[in-house]
Amino acid sequence: MRQEVIISESLEEDLAIALTECSHDKLFVLVDERTHEHCWPVICRFHSLRDAHLIIIKATDENKNLDTLSQVWQQLSMCGATRHSCLINLGGGMVTDLGGFAASTFKRGIDFLNIPTTLLAMVDASVGGKTGINFNGLKNEVGVFNESKSVILNTCFLKTLDTYNLRSGYAEMLKHGLISNDKMWSDLINYDLCRPDLSQLQQMVSDSVAVKERIVEADPLEHDIRKALNFGHTIGHAFESLSMSKGEPLLHGYAVAYGMICELYLCCVLAGFPTDKMRATVRYIREYYGKYDITCDDYQPLITLMRHDKKNISDSIIFTLLSNVGDIKINQAVEEKDIEECLDFFREN
Repeated sequence: MRQEVIISESLEEDLAIALTECSHDKLFVLVDERTHEHCWPVICRFHSLRDAHLIIIKATDENKNLDTLSQVWQQLSMCGATRHSCLINLGGGMVTDLGGFAASTFKRGIDFLNIPTTLLAMVDASVGGKTGINFNGLKNEVGVFNESKSVILNTCFLKTLDTYNLRSGYAEMLKHGLISNDKMWSDLINYDLCRPDLSQLQQMVSDSVAVKERIVEADPLEHDIRKALNFGHTIGHAFESLSMSKGEPLLHGYAVAYGMICELYLCCVLAGFPTDKMRATVRYIREYYGKYDITCDDYQPLITLMRHDKKNISDSIIFTLLSNVGDIKINQAVEEKDIEECLDFFREN
């Protein structure tokens, strides 16, 4: 059954309806320390949540791990959750990823709903059925595909976001524009992230989610075209893992933005992507996301991390490349020398 994505105008009413359509004996709400402080107060007095059990975990992606997952399982068990219970994940991608995995595996699977509270979670993590945790120093190394019953998107939560987290989510929207069409891409690279218009952003979020929904529906288990959603992520995830190992973790969207700079260079060199569109996109990313300093000594550690990417086939490092905006080439093997060249480009531009 297809996951229902609700572009919400009335959060209380839409949540009540979603819970009515998801019968349950006990209700649980998962939050991290930040969403407990900033977002739980928005919904805690809703009548539909009057009997909900609250589970609070530590914030940040560093805690998207086996220990935190175990804590959620323990809380569900101690509070008497059954196979007929329901978990609401209220938070960013860390909460929706980990909470979705916890729900998917507890008692062999209980129902869950996602209420994403960050822009990144709205356009990426909460939609598409990917759940999981980081393991052994690698991003999203363990998880399952399992869609939530509903995703409720309401941009009221974006008022609680700082600039960095808003821009982190916007990077995924920029990716959706690059794999979609020229108008969407152009609108995105002309949006003022210094003075964001949230009413305009709500429509852009809706359009961005529609891109992901369309691709996920066509390829739910990532055998084919869904790999388009990985654009910017092969190198982006490597940047993210490297930054975590150095104790200075990048926000996911920043890592993806930097990954897109590298991979757009590969698109130009290997797939004929128009140089003017590449330059315009790189300028936009540099304006709002700044630079991430790496050295030649980081090249091999980054390439080693890329070899752990789940898209890889045998010993090849596999990329999604673009010949133009919306012209997608999946399963493209790229040689190490080309990857080193794109890292050179990243350092110099």
